Amino acid sequence: MCALRVPAMAATGFAAQSILRRVVPSFLSFRPTTHVVGDVFSGTNLILRTPLHPSVFGICSLPQAIKGDADILLKGVGDKNTIEDVKRIVELAKRASLRQEVLHTDFLTPPVLKESMLVLERLADLKTVALGGYPEAERCRLSVGHPEALTNDPDNVAALSISGNFSFQPCSHGDFLGAILGTGIARNKLGDILLQGEKGAHVLVVPELSDFLVSALDKVGNVSVSCKKIPLLALEYEPPRTKSSKSIEASLRLDAVASAGFKVSRTKMASLISNGDVRVNWSTVTKSNTTIKTGDMISVSGEGRLKIGEISSTRKGKFAVELIRYL
Repeated sequence: MCALRVPAMAATGFAAQSILRRVVPSFLSFRPTTHVVGDVFSGTNLILRTPLHPSVFGICSLPQAIKGDADILLKGVGDKNTIEDVKRIVELAKRASLRQEVLHTDFLTPPVLKESMLVLERLADLKTVALGGYPEAERCRLSVGHPEALTNDPDNVAALSISGNFSFQPCSHGDFLGAILGTGIARNKLGDILLQGEKGAHVLVVPELSDFLVSALDKVGNVSVSCKKIPLLALEYEPPRTKSSKSIEASLRLDAVASAGFKVSRTKMASLISNGDVRVNWSTVTKSNTTIKTGDMISVSGEGRLKIGEISSTRKGKFAVELIRYL
């Protein structure tokens, strides 16, 4: 990305006039540059732009934004549950830009990634790249740095193949996740888990922990496994299988919509919510009366995931909700 700066000496007098004569023509012809990163939600490309901001000449450099406008930037975060994570990422970006180096986050959930990119794209002197190992990755690492330093896609995601005989004892996503976390690895060091049926699973992880997992992971559930490194190009993945249905609800309360989507009683769903077993857009929710909207992703421990599709009103004042269950 590009930034236009005026040295501090150009405050008044002849020096200011001289600099203005050189700077203004180039500023008037300035066009913000763009770069492309993977859109983790649809697998398409997301174009990020660096807009002009109110400053001396309408452009906000990163150091200035961090010092003076950080609170304003964070006020624009739509998902308030992500604010602390976004704040840490902005600080990381500050260090990367000032030192002209490239720094990487751990794997981020989609809401944190989305909000962080929306904030960072408003800053000059900064380039961002999000990578999760394959085009449709949900959990991605965000690389930030000065444009002169971040010239290529970083090599910051490793792939592992976990294989074993799962013919008679199939294992779920949760089984693989639990086994990996059981080795002592933190969740944010782990990306997506791609199930391979009877063959096992492919897993994305931070490169510095790949050797550890290869040696430490020997069992998933009751199945003995072997773990080896594989190239990212060897990853096997398919779009998730889903099943859609519609439900008529009197309200858009979480307990009502989720109980219909997961086909469990509303009483049981309310209990799961209060026990902290339900997440909306990857954030734990403990209030049953939380309002659900189109696009929300509901995850229930032991039950899987549910996406809320189109919501429309019926003639009787109720809500027709499209429920997309991940199989």
